[in-house]
Amino acid sequence: MKTKKPTAFIFAILTAILFLSYTTVSQDRKPWVVPDNAKKMKNPVKVDDEAISIGKSLYAKHCKSCHGKNGEGDGTKAAELKTPPGDFTTKEFHDQTDGELFYKTTEGRDDMPEFKKKIASDEDRWILVHYIRTLKK
Repeated sequence: MKTKKPTAFIFAILTAILFLSYTTVSQDRKPWVVPDNAKKMKNPVKVDDEAISIGKSLYAKHCKSCHGKNGEGDGTKAAELKTPPGDFTTKEFHDQTDGELFYKTTEGRDDMPEFKKKIASDEDRWILVHYIRTLKK
């Protein structure tokens, strides 16, 4: 009879760990809702070689450490984050509008910081959207 108590206790602990792991993973995957007016915003900046060059520089300074050199979400700081950084190379990512990407970059969420102060120029954040669009598998 003594063996049942430790077994039940261990089972309860394992169940609790599995539950907490599941809820943590579930929270990481919650949808990022972007307001309709932001989704409809059009990128006012012309995409050209100069814009891509500026965007690459902005990306290297502000995004690469989490999202990685090629935008796959594998940057040097990625493992430290509670929520996985987005993978900019996926079809799902590229299916978003420029307005959605601009909004997410501007406002941030969870581990993703808001960049309206770090990259104060709207034009530079739009340029960054152009550059991020070049990151595809």
